[in-house]
Amino acid sequence: MPHRTLRPVAHGLRAVARHSRRIPLAQQRRLFMAALVALDALMLAAAFGLAYWLRFGVSLEIFQHQVLPAVGFYRLAILVLIPAWLVLFRLFGLYDEHNLLGGTREYALVFNAVTTGLLLIIVAAFLQPELLIARGWVLSSWLLAFLLVAGTRFMVRRIVYRLRARGWLLAPALVVGTNDEALALAQQLVSWRASGLAIAGFVAHDKADGRRLLRNLYALGTLDDLERLVDEHGIEELVIATSALSREQLVGIFRAYATRRDVQLRLSSGLFEVMTTGLRIKEMAFVPLIDVTPVRLRGADRLLKAALDLSVAGTVVVLGAPILLLLAAIVRLDSPGPILHRRRVLGLGGTSFEAFKFRTMRHDADAILAAHPELARQLATTGKLRHDPRITRTGNWLRKLSLDELPQAFNVLRREMSIVGPRMISPGEHERYGRWDLNLLTVRPGITGLWQVSGRSDLSYEDRVRLDMNYIRNWTIWLDLQILLQTIPAVLFGRGAY
Repeated sequence: MPHRTLRPVAHGLRAVARHSRRIPLAQQRRLFMAALVALDALMLAAAFGLAYWLRFGVSLEIFQHQVLPAVGFYRLAILVLIPAWLVLFRLFGLYDEHNLLGGTREYALVFNAVTTGLLLIIVAAFLQPELLIARGWVLSSWLLAFLLVAGTRFMVRRIVYRLRARGWLLAPALVVGTNDEALALAQQLVSWRASGLAIAGFVAHDKADGRRLLRNLYALGTLDDLERLVDEHGIEELVIATSALSREQLVGIFRAYATRRDVQLRLSSGLFEVMTTGLRIKEMAFVPLIDVTPVRLRGADRLLKAALDLSVAGTVVVLGAPILLLLAAIVRLDSPGPILHRRRVLGLGGTSFEAFKFRTMRHDADAILAAHPELARQLATTGKLRHDPRITRTGNWLRKLSLDELPQAFNVLRREMSIVGPRMISPGEHERYGRWDLNLLTVRPGITGLWQVSGRSDLSYEDRVRLDMNYIRNWTIWLDLQILLQTIPAVLFGRGAY
């Protein structure tokens, strides 16, 4: 590729390498790993020491004082156990970069490692009866070791995410492909720096003319330039948009990089439309196949979200019962019609259900809309009317404060909705989500969400879709808590509510 083609991307590549020049990436990783080992050792020492205090320093009825508190013996045992358990951590992959900073698997490995350490102590005590080890100390050490080590690694993860947002501990990467899927992958990775990848640019699957494709990311070359680009810029990760390449091109990349230890290949699913849906590989008849899971959240994530939903919704129903009854009475007295409005919407997996809301419109709302075709057209386009003649007097302030949505707490308790989630849509709106419609139905709709705290009805329909997809892609329990906290001022100040 001509030298002039590389000039537009010089700034982007310098940004990727800025921190690596200050402290080389390999050294950053060694420092991080050394700090992690030191923290693990410190937490193990704290766990063993605190367990000794609980066993011998606190008079708890659950412990039977049959073993003398031999300080010297336990001090020696701790000095032996700390390096032994660190070796176990190493054997269980707790210092393997592929198991770190990426999900709940790391905590599961911590649990497995400390449990194995517990079993080894039990076996040693069985084989050497003269080793009088207090069972209370052993069990307390096991529990405290897991809690302290896992808790510390959770905090380390938060710190590393912040460091990555500032350019540290980032592996230089290239996105192979320039189609829609490649652009979506790059957009996601650039937006979520916690992934640990610093995208240097794109490798075109057909031709490259140095054009900018995303922010400050350019097409650096074609597949013919791939080896040179990897070597020149120290690329460690190749993110391949499989839908952009032919089978022959994919095989060629595999032949060149599958056995290299310095370059990691990462392949997309090739299914751009289900990019946010859970995918997993399962072997059947010795053939690895990709399963498309029907829901976005599984395992511990699903339990955490369910716990948040049920606790908040239960609190609203129990403690807010007098308010609910008062609002129901006001709605009933203000205008003729039912107290609740039941809206047919789509839920998890595309199943439909009736979402409850306090009625905010007049009973003849359909007739009013039919008499104003210009309003009907505006409603069909935006989904909202800023000055809606159908809304009752009570409905105005109910919507302003989002009190009309309180009955949806019952939908949450019925597991039809979540407290936080994407905006609920009717079956007719489903088609307006285009290629993202499959992703929308992998989670339950929410009473509040990113759309609620980002402008509500002031947002365009396209912005609402974008926010919904951003929420689904980047979900964490912390994001839910953040949105809940942001919902309070958004509701109190009534931003975008009509």
